Amino acid sequence: MDALTYRPCVGIMLLNAEGLVFVGRRKSKRGPDVHPMPYEWQMPQGGIDEGEAPYDAALRELREETNVRSAQLLAEAPNWLTYDLPTEIGKKSWRGRFRGQTQRWFALRFTGEDTEINIDAPDNGRHKAEFDAWRWERMDRLPELIVPFKREVYVQVCAHFAHLAGA
Repeated sequence: MDALTYRPCVGIMLLNAEGLVFVGRRKSKRGPDVHPMPYEWQMPQGGIDEGEAPYDAALRELREETNVRSAQLLAEAPNWLTYDLPTEIGKKSWRGRFRGQTQRWFALRFTGEDTEINIDAPDNGRHKAEFDAWRWERMDRLPELIVPFKREVYVQVCAHFAHLAGA
């Protein structure tokens, strides 16, 4: 997989007025009787379309995954953060074209009401749900909630945006 490139992507740390961060639980392809597995919680993220600016992609992905439109830019991570997919996942994801993702992260303040968040019919129902549950979480807990191969990126994101934690 060394010759493969990284998929350009954005990540969004959405903070509420108390400085807690939105996390969604990835929608499972397992049946309803199966218990949730660890590390299914993550912040919104997604690919950058050709010709799209990273910040515009972040706002679009936030809408497509959470329905949120009420947000203000707080900060942008100073550099791109990269992770490799485990080999078995890399062969299935994106038809094996990428070795992982390189992400530009943005911190946004949620200025709306929690009722604006709609993970069941995001972007006013124009997109498939990617999360089956969500909650506000302390920033310092984020790295322990994400899949291990993304953990170092979350550690770095939290370090970049640590000054935004709390009200």
